[in-house]
Amino acid sequence: MNHEQSRSLYGRALDVLPGGVNSSVRAIQPYPFFVERGDGGHVIDADGNRYLDFVMGYGPLLLGHDPPERVQAAVQQRASEGPMYGAPTEVEVELAEFIARHVPSVEMVRFVNSGTEATVSAVRLARGYTGRDKIVVMQGGYHGAQESTLVEGTGAETAPSSPGIPDSFAEHTIAVPFNDEAAVREVFAEHGDDVAAVLTEPILGNYGIVHPEDGYLETLRAVTERHDALLVFDEVITGFRVGGLQCAQGKFGVTPDLTTFGKVIGGGFPVGAIGGRTDIVEECTPAGDVFQSGTFSGHPVTMAAGLETLRYASAEGVYDHVNELGQQLRAGLTDIVADKAPEYTVVGTDSMFKVVFTRSGEARDEEDDCSAGCRQRPQCAHYPHCPRDGTDVRRADTERWERLFWPAMKEQGIFLTPNQFESQFVSAAHTEEDVETALDAYREAL
Repeated sequence: MNHEQSRSLYGRALDVLPGGVNSSVRAIQPYPFFVERGDGGHVIDADGNRYLDFVMGYGPLLLGHDPPERVQAAVQQRASEGPMYGAPTEVEVELAEFIARHVPSVEMVRFVNSGTEATVSAVRLARGYTGRDKIVVMQGGYHGAQESTLVEGTGAETAPSSPGIPDSFAEHTIAVPFNDEAAVREVFAEHGDDVAAVLTEPILGNYGIVHPEDGYLETLRAVTERHDALLVFDEVITGFRVGGLQCAQGKFGVTPDLTTFGKVIGGGFPVGAIGGRTDIVEECTPAGDVFQSGTFSGHPVTMAAGLETLRYASAEGVYDHVNELGQQLRAGLTDIVADKAPEYTVVGTDSMFKVVFTRSGEARDEEDDCSAGCRQRPQCAHYPHCPRDGTDVRRADTERWERLFWPAMKEQGIFLTPNQFESQFVSAAHTEEDVETALDAYREAL
């Protein structure tokens, strides 16, 4: 493949953008390819190279790069009527009504502009509602670029994971391993009266895709209720992608007090939202005293794109299509991994997937495997080696993924998220032929 134009663009970008990018995950070595346009389930770069795209904007593009005509028409109409107004519009009410109608935990919604802003606001709201300061998070969980959750450490012994964050922020954040019920109970036994909320992704989606073990989310629900703390699900990634219209909380049958959203609900435009019980969400200003505001919140173009995307997905069998393709892809990958790299682990659910380069050092019994994505089942022979929390994923062979595997897939025209951690996604624009093309490339690259 020729990449001269991308190389030239990257050289220009280095002069005006830190690291040549506007998001650190795009800093691919030795330089990223620059996308010129999308085409269904593909992207075309500045040099004319065409890639089968499983990044899908890191999750928002449930329908692919060419939304159906009705979605495009809604976006174009809103844009033609004026970019924004600084006043409410009907479409933001309609999108809030749609979310509240389908998601079990949601009675009321406050729209914001990103997943980070949603989780920042949810943490502030939880603290304001409970009058407490401490937040329990999962090691390896990701909740955007916010000070309260960019921490490292164990239990109450946490420290900021990035320069620029005062130690005082980490003092109020307690980190526990995902899927460790004993650790959560221990934290609440010691700090329960000071904990405002447990903030967790129902599935770790920025750390290789780690499923909750049976009973884990139920334990979080029971412990928070017992101590009058809130349970907050970060569904920025899983919202309206896992579990269909009910999201991951519907799939797992556990209802949190608050839920954060992003990605899919904006139809490819910047968006975030906090949803939950009326008595909690109404603590936001102006109904309550917890300050939350934003110039671009409820942007009419974003609201129209999100609403029509979700309406189309619910009416046209999109979830059946993408989930079936995801199942086929993970099943195929499971077979390939069993043959080529039996120590690796295929993870994912619905339209999410990934191969984690785990280092168990031993082959697994195919009969005991999860056939289309690891579920952390104790009866599985590979269970002791499954990635059950963020630490397990961090021990994977990340260098091999980034320096050998990812470039090999790119050269075959497959665009994957460029490190071991972020999830990959199937869209409605993908086909069974695309799945077979991807599997052939995995077979070659592994």
